[in-house]
Amino acid sequence: MTLLYLHIPFCDSKCHYCSFNSYVDKFELKAAYMKALHRQLRNDLAHFEIRPGDIGTVFIGGGTPSTVDPGLYEPIFETMTPYLRKEAEITTEANPNSATASWLEGMRSLGVNRVSFGVQSFFDDKLKLLGRAHRATDAVNAVRRAEAAGFERLSIDLIYATALDTPERVDAEIARARELPISHLSAYELTIEEGTPFAKNPDVRRESLEQSRRIIEGAKEAGWEPYEISNFGDPCRHNLGYWQYRPYLGIGSGAVGRIGNVRYYPHTVLEAYIKKPDFKRTEKLGQEEMLEERIFLGLRSVVGIDEATLPTPMLQRAQLLVKEGKLRYKGGRYHNPDFLLSDEIALFILG
Repeated sequence: MTLLYLHIPFCDSKCHYCSFNSYVDKFELKAAYMKALHRQLRNDLAHFEIRPGDIGTVFIGGGTPSTVDPGLYEPIFETMTPYLRKEAEITTEANPNSATASWLEGMRSLGVNRVSFGVQSFFDDKLKLLGRAHRATDAVNAVRRAEAAGFERLSIDLIYATALDTPERVDAEIARARELPISHLSAYELTIEEGTPFAKNPDVRRESLEQSRRIIEGAKEAGWEPYEISNFGDPCRHNLGYWQYRPYLGIGSGAVGRIGNVRYYPHTVLEAYIKKPDFKRTEKLGQEEMLEERIFLGLRSVVGIDEATLPTPMLQRAQLLVKEGKLRYKGGRYHNPDFLLSDEIALFILG
């Protein structure tokens, strides 16, 4: 099975923590960009010999996909539909301030069957700190609109570990999330990225292991079981595919793809991408590098590690961790019962 990622680089505003390839001042390029996106999709489907029925999941991310009219997506959906598996998961990200009822209805008519909202917080002071362009009430209303539009699989993102967060406020965030008709929650610890406004003010971050633990427990109480270090509930099959190390097409300016042992990167500059959407910078991955990636991804999720992939020294270290109760072994795979320790366990196994 192959995954398909489509990158939409347009945003209404630039969040203070965001380091993604996105623009708030180039909306006049939307139509030209979507044509270039379509061209790359057609080229990559042929170049990588993707067959009808090969694509199991599609994820439209950004940026903000809800800033682009559904009509501009139509040619892309027409091209990719024959390549989709029956019952394929098709997710789009959306922001509360731009996911109107008509946009949601339009995307659903194209075939989108899952929506992930960038809520980030239910506290207005925290949304202001993060540089978000919506208020808490906008987020609640957007999720309700999506439910009314007929979407049954809804997800929200939250961010924690900011200077405004306390364990009690984290509990309140989870409680508000539980009131919504969602089946999935993503909760990400704030990361300070280079080149972002927060990089000049690192004091906006307040790391807290207790907050992480409370999010996990609160999610479990809501019936959203953790299946990855930051994700809970009804699994996003697309993201699960990344952790299973499945091949994926990366379509769009700033996207990344990996087919076999080759990772590729289209142009990141928007204008350059529009001129040459078929350009790719490639990187060949070695077997050791791919194994390392499989280990890190597997241990941060329910995927685990296939024992058959481990050379003897790593296998022996994994077996030692089983004896110590830090890993579980079942059906030829090693599983991590505490995702918060995933990096430490991976580094130990790698030696």
